[in-house]
Amino acid sequence: MPRSDQVAPDVSALADACLGYLAENPEDLLAFMQQAGLDPQSLRSSLGTERLQHGLIDYFASNEPILLALCANAGWSPETFMRVWHRINRVD
Repeated sequence: MPRSDQVAPDVSALADACLGYLAENPEDLLAFMQQAGLDPQSLRSSLGTERLQHGLIDYFASNEPILLALCANAGWSPETFMRVWHRINRVD
């Protein structure tokens, strides 16, 4: 098990990793912004918000190719990522 997989990242760290991945992949960033209905200014103004964090995580969870690429780059298993996704989307 990769060292970073021993403890699931928190929501903020996971969202930051997602945003970092998108920043390095302009086509994927554009696709995310279009799906989320964001323009560059609204993306900048929503940085750090829980809504954007959850939106980023949801976007990656629904897009297997970028999910796998992010996890490979970060040293996380897809299962680790999905545990965080399930935690923020759990309905009690």
